[in-house]
Amino acid sequence: MHRVTLNRRLAAASVVAAWFLAAPALRSQTAGPELAVDPSISLQQSASTPAASRPAAGQTAPQPSSSSQTSNTSQQQTSADQLKQQEKQRVLGVMAAFNTTSNRQAAPLSTGQKYQLFFKSATDPWAYLLSAAGAGIDQADDSFPEYGQGAEGYGKRFGAAYTDYFTGNFFGNAVLTSIFHEDPRYFQKGTGSTVSRILWAASGTVWSKRDRGTWGPNYANVLGNLIGAAISNVYYPEPDRTVGGTFARGFTVTAQGIIGSEVIEFWPDIVRRHNRKRAEKLARQAARKDGKGGSSSTPPSQPPATPHQPQD
Repeated sequence: MHRVTLNRRLAAASVVAAWFLAAPALRSQTAGPELAVDPSISLQQSASTPAASRPAAGQTAPQPSSSSQTSNTSQQQTSADQLKQQEKQRVLGVMAAFNTTSNRQAAPLSTGQKYQLFFKSATDPWAYLLSAAGAGIDQADDSFPEYGQGAEGYGKRFGAAYTDYFTGNFFGNAVLTSIFHEDPRYFQKGTGSTVSRILWAASGTVWSKRDRGTWGPNYANVLGNLIGAAISNVYYPEPDRTVGGTFARGFTVTAQGIIGSEVIEFWPDIVRRHNRKRAEKLARQAARKDGKGGSSSTPPSQPPATPHQPQD
């Protein structure tokens, strides 16, 4: 129990540190040159706009109401297409990264799409695997000893862990993001110094993009985790049903989100480095193979012909 309390205090401290250290840096970088969007993204979005929404030469532009409706339809279609691509993203082929995009100009999600993204993440095998691993760690540490040990104790811990995950994401990524008009996704930085990217990833749990394109405090994520922690008082043992325990659980989930953001931010770099090393290794192997094959296939050099000497 003491170890669990200590871990939760460390988690809370890490969240507070992320806020005070990362959020100011993020505010100063939001309008900076490092956030410039790849021009190809804008071109792709422009190309994806239906031709009907762009009046041809000589035609009268549609009425404002019709133009606005067409624009909203086009935006929803664009966000739907982007969402389909996001739902294929994984780290190591296992860790779901559906709430991630590298497109800073990604179209905002509608309320229905936010709920769709939440449900896809909450029912993915990764959510169950993560909960199972957390329950195993809690059982090994004998956290929440009132649950007991054995299969029954593990089942209770697994149920509690998954319910924490589900309720936290439900409120933090669907309900509250719709109310506060916040984007539930993590926007990868991808460029800049390592320190700036670490701070960027850490701030993602406390600083988010708005549906209208601005940035501000991530009320939905923090409050969603706290609401989930408050609901968990229904099924956690009575000794943990305290105000301090509730806040500790909420901050623990938020701290776990920081770790996940760090992994997702630098995972493309790891993949590129791995692919580059592999390509270099294959190139060296091919060069050695060509060298050996070339020496064996080259016919032996003939001695220069001796000029015919006329006899006396």
